[in-house]
Amino acid sequence: MWILNIGGIVMNMKMQSVGFKADSKLEAFINQKLKKLEKLENSITTYNVILNVDKASNRENKVVEVKMQVPGSELFAKKQSKTFEEATDLVADALRSQILKYKEKK
Repeated sequence: MWILNIGGIVMNMKMQSVGFKADSKLEAFINQKLKKLEKLENSITTYNVILNVDKASNRENKVVEVKMQVPGSELFAKKQSKTFEEATDLVADALRSQILKYKEKK
């Protein structure tokens, strides 16, 4: 688990890789992508990230799931792609859209 202090707000990030050991380069990439979401919404308190390799014979078998806690709500995105980096980009885009909708409701 990583605890980050961004702009005075403490954010917890828990990353779990299922069935394999994620290298530090991948973890840093995911961390960097998710930290960019802080620019849109600085009240994000927790990220739960799950990395998984789908056992199907499909080449696009890398799965990234992210649950994000914001005050009064939980945002979630799950994407599958050829690489974890590409799936992370797709998850970040999905969460960016959800954050914008969340901010409209506030």
